[in-house]
Amino acid sequence: MASPIAHPHESKIYSEFSRYYDKIFENVFFPRIKRVIGELNIEPDSSVLEVGVGTGLALSAYPTDCHVTGIDLAPDMLERAQRKVDREGWTDISLAVGDAQDLDFADDSFDYVTSFHVVSVVPEPKRMMREMVRVCRPGGRIVIINHFRSERQVIASVVDRLDPVTRKLGWRTTLRMSELLESVPLELVRRYKTSPQSLFTVMIARKPGTASARAAW
Repeated sequence: MASPIAHPHESKIYSEFSRYYDKIFENVFFPRIKRVIGELNIEPDSSVLEVGVGTGLALSAYPTDCHVTGIDLAPDMLERAQRKVDREGWTDISLAVGDAQDLDFADDSFDYVTSFHVVSVVPEPKRMMREMVRVCRPGGRIVIINHFRSERQVIASVVDRLDPVTRKLGWRTTLRMSELLESVPLELVRRYKTSPQSLFTVMIARKPGTASARAAW
């Protein structure tokens, strides 16, 4: 039986290392996140929800003329994100405690719903995906960056052996992208890696329906 995944606010990587998160991951994750957000060409006045905003690592990458809402379940992370928002004077960014698997927003609320390095952390990734799609407007974009199980069996078998260890830290290595896509009505727009050596995959999908004027590309 697989080891259960800890809730984000309970896992060691969040509770014990939140104070070091930016120092550790800024150089590793931020360049990729910044590039992906930049390539979205987010239109002015667009509404964006970032699920699992953490310490606000990605916040500076969003255009200053869009409206960003960030939610996270870890209070220590959110506290650091709020300090960053206050320090930079970002008036179009709001933060709140929230569960990625039970979003406290109405249906069809956002033009873009993003999540970076989070979906393999939550206990129920499919439930998180359903919630992200629910709050995204028809024609809007779902944008995820995450490690997914390799489709090359040799690599997948090696990484699978690490799964019991990583689950204790709070994330799983065995999540397949197909698991997420088959659980929701989404049209895959693009799937790619920002470099051949990258362990992380960028997934951009579209919610079917009449395209939002701000997310129509």
